[in-house]
Amino acid sequence: MNSEYLGRLFGFSGKVAVVTGGGGVLCSTMCRALAHAGVAVAVLDLNKAQAQKVADEITAGGGQAIAVEADVLSKESLEQARSSIMARFGRVDCLINGAGGNKPQATTSPQLSFFDLPRDAFQWVFDLNFFGTLLPSQVFGEIMAERGEGVILNISSMNALRPLTRIPAYSAAKAAVSNFTQWLAVHLSQNYSPKIRVNAIAPGFFLTEQNRFLLTVEGSGELTPRGKAIIEHTPMGRFGDPEDLVGTVLWLLSPAAEFVHGVVIPVDGGFSAYSGV
Repeated sequence: MNSEYLGRLFGFSGKVAVVTGGGGVLCSTMCRALAHAGVAVAVLDLNKAQAQKVADEITAGGGQAIAVEADVLSKESLEQARSSIMARFGRVDCLINGAGGNKPQATTSPQLSFFDLPRDAFQWVFDLNFFGTLLPSQVFGEIMAERGEGVILNISSMNALRPLTRIPAYSAAKAAVSNFTQWLAVHLSQNYSPKIRVNAIAPGFFLTEQNRFLLTVEGSGELTPRGKAIIEHTPMGRFGDPEDLVGTVLWLLSPAAEFVHGVVIPVDGGFSAYSGV
């Protein structure tokens, strides 16, 4: 195997990545993977303790990382985070917009009909997922626009492609993220630099703190009927493991994907390919 060739395709030496939601289950795995690849990582999270835990794990393993408390729904908070990151690393090459999630109050159930969904809960989910992608793209994308290069990776979802029952706010927000990914790719290329790339991944079904209440029975770990239906419609027959996202993430951020722009890549175990028949 020619290591020099692979280095040209997948080399990350000297790069700096910002990961929002970096203290969460999926994004903490991305942070650690980036650090293993030689990237200096800024772990952003509203929960500073969680971000610090991830950063400490990375530095204990010999990588470079800092934990930064930031609210992805506050431009001022993100600008303060940007200042801290630039003071420490002097650059931002990659942004992963990983902050997001759902909440029970925005989820229909026998006890809560669609007609009674509270607007504030729906708004909270939509804002977190969509504006939590838009605002960091403005704050950190500005650095890329000034430099004329960089990569933004958004986190969409299978829900954007095939809306699921019970979670209208999350599905709508992720559909907006997918559309915004395409819009931003064109906008940055046409107005700033063709060397700024914007893509997204659409994960299938991964157990996280946000969806565990829907997919597993509390206290037992057994699957709910919804969880069983998902597994039945996933040809690979399992939920995703956070590590399953790593290869696609590293590829999309790397020079190997320098002509991949404005796309949403499913990482779903075949869920989107299966009609159910």
